[in-house]
Amino acid sequence: MASFSFDAEKKTAFIQWRDINKDRRGIRLAGVSKTFAMRFHSLVETLSDAQRTGSGLDRHTTDFVSGLSDEFYDKLSKTDLIEPRVKATTEPAESADTDGMTLGKFLAEYLERRTDVKAGTKTFYTHTVRNLLDCIGAKKLVADVTEGDADEFRRFLKREKLSDATINRRCGLAKTFFRSAVRHRLISSNPFQDLAATTKINAERQRFIDRETISAVIEAAPDAEWRLLIALSRFGGLRVPSEPLSLKWADIDWEKSRMKVTSPKTEHHQGRSFRWVPIFPELKLHLEAVWEQAEDGAEWVISKHRPAATQDSWGHWRAVNLRTQFEKIIRRAGVEPWPKLWQNLRSSRETELCEQHPLHVVCQWIGNTERIAAKHYLQVRDEDFEKAITSQIVMPKVMPLDAVLGCTGSHDETGHLTQVVSVQEKTAACENMQPCSVGNTGFEPVTSTV
Repeated sequence: MASFSFDAEKKTAFIQWRDINKDRRGIRLAGVSKTFAMRFHSLVETLSDAQRTGSGLDRHTTDFVSGLSDEFYDKLSKTDLIEPRVKATTEPAESADTDGMTLGKFLAEYLERRTDVKAGTKTFYTHTVRNLLDCIGAKKLVADVTEGDADEFRRFLKREKLSDATINRRCGLAKTFFRSAVRHRLISSNPFQDLAATTKINAERQRFIDRETISAVIEAAPDAEWRLLIALSRFGGLRVPSEPLSLKWADIDWEKSRMKVTSPKTEHHQGRSFRWVPIFPELKLHLEAVWEQAEDGAEWVISKHRPAATQDSWGHWRAVNLRTQFEKIIRRAGVEPWPKLWQNLRSSRETELCEQHPLHVVCQWIGNTERIAAKHYLQVRDEDFEKAITSQIVMPKVMPLDAVLGCTGSHDETGHLTQVVSVQEKTAACENMQPCSVGNTGFEPVTSTV
């Protein structure tokens, strides 16, 4: 955990922590308000935890980081919490000396064109851009980049000691960059086309959080809003923090027992700005508890833990550090925190719901696609193996032997044959039967004239 001190008179703050090598690191802020200093302290804790555990950052954290001025961004990068900011340069004098587009200029223009993606996504793009420029060089012409450069790019990322998942994502993004170059007719073929960039799922980070565990965690929560927040993720399948913090009381349809969930993550996709989710029985109890405590005219369902200072001018959430607080609650419940704290709650709920409802219905409630659910969310649990071992297979009843062979004889009181006519005897009897003809009145014997 990072320590925090603030001098109200001088408007200075000092944040101190230990990095992954146990070395003491610190950042001093000057001329800032206490609100901003506390948000920056929360951000440092989030980045430090992500660096230590290898976990990813949520969209709101990356949005907050990307929105920082160079002064504060550089403070974070100098302490190795984030990577240095890519500063696009057009290099007009250099471009004038070449007949084609340089890689540095092409990537800078690409980032400028991508106004269709969110700030967090663009931040992710800049990391790959920086890697490409460090590996291949900003001055190299796009047309001169070869398949060998693509292979070297993957080896370069390996030397940077990035995880396999990160390497695959950045190779895939590099492939996307050069696909754009093909479409703009800067090059005839994509040198990254054959580069392996398949994202593999790390099954070791998946956890099914059972009901007994989550009940203990909810019980350890400090107030009704926190209990509801956990329940919304585990039993409602909502994305934390964006979806619960966007939930309004006007979105709750008590009569139909459903709620309208606004989804900032998928709002740029047509028809996916919101979805309707049932108010499940496990969720209703906590929702009613918060409703009873809400002030008259309250707008937001989660209000106490929804600080206005974390919103930007567009109403988007930034650096909402609920993960650190949630981890403390989990430990207070006597439970060891699991990987991907919030995402594994959604995953557990989707896995659970698929036992009772069709997959397409569950995906509509959870807010993902069937392909994403199968690849990232649905889990195989120990109890699934137990069910397979203990379940009884119903076999068809075996027909009685006399019914199969057509045997005849007398039966005892239990219905079993006591005197059976053998197959051989019946066969012999059939051979001695006279042929018969079919008349209007049935079967009649035919008289031989010989």
